[in-house]
Amino acid sequence: MTWSQQVKIEPFRLERYFAEHEFTSPYLLSCSDCEPRTLAGLLALADEDSLRRWEKLGLGYTESAGLADLRVEISRLYGRIRPEHVLVAVPEEAIFVALNCMLDKGDHAVCTFPGYQSLYEIPRALGCEVSPWRPRRDEGWRFDVDELAGLVRPGTKAVVVNFPHNPTGALPTAPEFERVVEVARESGAWLLSDEMYRFLEYDPAGRLRPACDLYERAVSLSGMSKAFGMAGVRIGWLATRDPGLFRKMAAFKDYTTICPPAPSEVLALAALRARDIILEANLALVRENLGLVEGFMSRHPRIFEPVKPVAGTTCFPGLLSGGDDTGFCRAVVEGCGVLLLPSSVFGVEGHVRIGLGRTGVPEALDRLERFLEESGPPSL
Repeated sequence: MTWSQQVKIEPFRLERYFAEHEFTSPYLLSCSDCEPRTLAGLLALADEDSLRRWEKLGLGYTESAGLADLRVEISRLYGRIRPEHVLVAVPEEAIFVALNCMLDKGDHAVCTFPGYQSLYEIPRALGCEVSPWRPRRDEGWRFDVDELAGLVRPGTKAVVVNFPHNPTGALPTAPEFERVVEVARESGAWLLSDEMYRFLEYDPAGRLRPACDLYERAVSLSGMSKAFGMAGVRIGWLATRDPGLFRKMAAFKDYTTICPPAPSEVLALAALRARDIILEANLALVRENLGLVEGFMSRHPRIFEPVKPVAGTTCFPGLLSGGDDTGFCRAVVEGCGVLLLPSSVFGVEGHVRIGLGRTGVPEALDRLERFLEESGPPSL
């Protein structure tokens, strides 16, 4: 496959919508990350070694696979992953690299849907056939593993999943996820597991083991953007125990960013070493905001049909007010400055994504509530 074939890809609907509204809307109620940390706040939590690195930081090229001590710290998030199994990359870049190294034109892949568009659009752009694995809304957005088994066929090349799930907040049980792994193993497929929202389970007892710990042909994707509130450092990673795939991904990355940014690596190292403090605070904020969002929707039962999330920073209520989700969200942002995310950017209709991880959620909800009380549901 030629390079020109690889980069022909559909517009990223979510990112195009955010490009239009995210930095001009005063009240954000759609974000999927936790409250962004300040540099001063992070450095106040940093250990002596991280502070020393920051103060003496050189702005030259870095190790292509990632700072050695950062890879050590990342490996501690897993059970069977060693530092040499970790490839540091920008999160979006990591998805692009992994899927390009797993798939070829004509391959078949199965992907959770709706979801982050890169996870299924990149395989399509590569010329693959993609079968969507859809959740059951009437069962709390549950992904039925029997349906996954029915979608996988002999020769399926990759199974791509995202748990905790964006945008629904769904999370399978440990036995269900182990069955996902078995479905991939029985077909010999790669398993790409987007675990960006791991550590944000409302009940930590429900936290899943990483796919890369469970299956030798699995790749776990994670990073600093969501649970750690550090999207701006652009640090993520891929973790896999398959040495051949790792080498292939590392070589492919030479044609993308080559190496991670030196300042971001040191900041990520500091945050990972202070992870217990950071994650506890972020999870507490998500839980608090979830309660506020549930109360808000209970006061507007003719507009929203809630489905309670289990983990992560987002929920995905249905709209009962009539009209289309895109029109509803545009009317809201134009009417009161509150940014919701229409489900049409995920390729489905009739829902909105609400973010739970930001400190501005209470103010945004108050603003939206006043708008709905004064104007009623937008007439679309």
